[in-house]
Amino acid sequence: MADRGPSALSLPEDWPAHPDPILALNRMGSFDWDLDAGLFHMDAQAFRVFDLRPDEYDERPESLAVRVPPPEAARLDAVVANAIKDGSENYGTYFRIRCRDGTLRWTHTQGYIRRDATGRPRRVVGIVRDATEELADSAARSLRAAQDEAFRQQTGVVQVISAALAHARSVQDVIDVLKDTHGVRHLGAASLVMGLVEAGRIRLVAEGPAGASVPGTRITRIDEPYPMSEVVRTLSPRFIESPEEFATGYPILWPHLTDLHVTSAAYLPLIAQARPIGAMGLLYDDRRGFSAEERAVLVALGGSIAQSLMRAMLYEQDKDLAQGLQQAMLPRSIPSVRGADIAVRYRSAALGRDIGGDWYDLIPLPGGTSGGGRVGAVIGDVQGHDTHAAAVMGQLRIVLRAYAAEGHTPATVMARASVFLHELDTDRFATCLYAEADLSTGVVQVVRAGHIDPLVRHSDGSCARVTVEGGLPLGLSAEFRRLEYPVATLELDPGHTLLLCTDGLVEQPGTDLDDGMRGLAAVVADGPDDVRDLADRLIQLSEEQGGEDDVALLLLRRCAPGTAPAGGRLRQQVASGDPEALARARHMIRAAVRAWGARDRAYEIELAADELITNALMHTEGPAIVTLRALSGGGRRLRIEVEDPSSALPRRRDAGESRVSGRGLLLVDRLADGWGVEARGGGKAVWCEFRLP
Repeated sequence: MADRGPSALSLPEDWPAHPDPILALNRMGSFDWDLDAGLFHMDAQAFRVFDLRPDEYDERPESLAVRVPPPEAARLDAVVANAIKDGSENYGTYFRIRCRDGTLRWTHTQGYIRRDATGRPRRVVGIVRDATEELADSAARSLRAAQDEAFRQQTGVVQVISAALAHARSVQDVIDVLKDTHGVRHLGAASLVMGLVEAGRIRLVAEGPAGASVPGTRITRIDEPYPMSEVVRTLSPRFIESPEEFATGYPILWPHLTDLHVTSAAYLPLIAQARPIGAMGLLYDDRRGFSAEERAVLVALGGSIAQSLMRAMLYEQDKDLAQGLQQAMLPRSIPSVRGADIAVRYRSAALGRDIGGDWYDLIPLPGGTSGGGRVGAVIGDVQGHDTHAAAVMGQLRIVLRAYAAEGHTPATVMARASVFLHELDTDRFATCLYAEADLSTGVVQVVRAGHIDPLVRHSDGSCARVTVEGGLPLGLSAEFRRLEYPVATLELDPGHTLLLCTDGLVEQPGTDLDDGMRGLAAVVADGPDDVRDLADRLIQLSEEQGGEDDVALLLLRRCAPGTAPAGGRLRQQVASGDPEALARARHMIRAAVRAWGARDRAYEIELAADELITNALMHTEGPAIVTLRALSGGGRRLRIEVEDPSSALPRRRDAGESRVSGRGLLLVDRLADGWGVEARGGGKAVWCEFRLP
């Protein structure tokens, strides 16, 4: 303390001052410091505050150095000196004294500076008191406030983590949430380890940061002396509050953690459905010990993580089962078809069990030629996203395949499939589109049961939606006895691509289906030429859009022939009772035969075509449509087709010697290299083929 030194001046008559006895009652000691004489008088209570006996003190301020450490004395002198210099009347401060037993104790002093008429300081009269309890209460309040704030922050982090875990759908999702910088790091942990129980062992599945785990502990037995093994065995958390406790409790593990500077750790069992599924360890490098509130927060966090892990594991099991079922229901392979490039794709839904009723199929059909095969292409969608939808889909796919392979017309295939679905013990319905394509001619017959329309990409890259008149979805049409399915006919030229898909590829929440179809057509037009690359691009687009429905996709591209005669295809309509139209058709046939280098068979071709046209006009009502096609592959051929609106099939019969009629199909059979009948919508097409040189 500041020392004014001894003085010859006489002490004041009222020195030392006698404080009010109430100070002593409040355990406050008093002092009277004569600045001129340099004497520092204390009463009995002040001696008790400084832990001194009267015989140990000579009333000189420097003698208090035995109790006031030098740093505290220097700070106290500075406070007093500043108060004297700036003209203050009083001062107050806290300082520490060293008690007789060596402990430090907080003390508070407050002094009143007496000055003479000139303003010169003469005396300092004041009090000293033990401030241990006061500062302890204040420190406790501050510590409590800090702990409360830390608890609120930890609770908030736990709430954020729990909210994020609610969206976790896989074990990796749970791990990513915990390793996120906004997750465990905000709980104050420096690193994290997590293991899952598998067949009596603990397999480490997460660590953060990298290297937080100990070599050789990737897989450990539950009976080994590790903290994660202990909490799994006991089903109780383990809080390690100091490095010494860690080293003593786990001497095998501790040497490997010294580089992490671990000061404490919390190991939590992950318990779900009353059994341990794993354990998690939080390692700290800046704290010792855990309060009761912190322990409660961490235990609650462990429970939330365990429930999320259990949900994730069950979800992954369901997903594996669902995907296995889905793959079993879909075709394992797609057959190769002469004259076509095929690509199929399936993407699972983003909701439910990642399984749905969408499917595709490709069915080889009898009756193909050397120029190309006949094939049935199917795309469909059973209502729902669950294993029941997948099971119904599998049955429906097999039935459609069987009906088509039996040779039924497309409309019959669809009607019978609807009846089958209606008779199943299910309340599900299905949309479907079936396209029967002859790759040698490019003719495609399409029926639609509540499904979206197909698209066709042309060889020049343009793409357009093909509007197909449709019927009710499968199951519903049988229930309401409306089994009529109109058949639309379209033609695929070489290089054209038919696209069949389910609505998951075009429908987005809040968007119009027509807008989706236009957008899909634009994407297809700008997409790659190869059907496999195009299919990959469309599936990638659906994943980027994050659709909530599954997607099935089938692309069929008619291959360009190696050598195609000029002209390719000619078409003419011949109305009943219109001799000029018939003459124009005959002229078209004659010109095409000459242009395509078939002069040697011109008479046979013209005669067969004339017989087919005449039969159509005589035995049906409505116009006949004559189509000539130049085919390649397996030899150049010329094909004549005559379509009429009647579904009645022609019959070849023996006309006898005296009858005029009945010889038309007999002539065609004798002249042509092959002939047949195909269903076309509500009518039919009679065709014949001639080999060209």
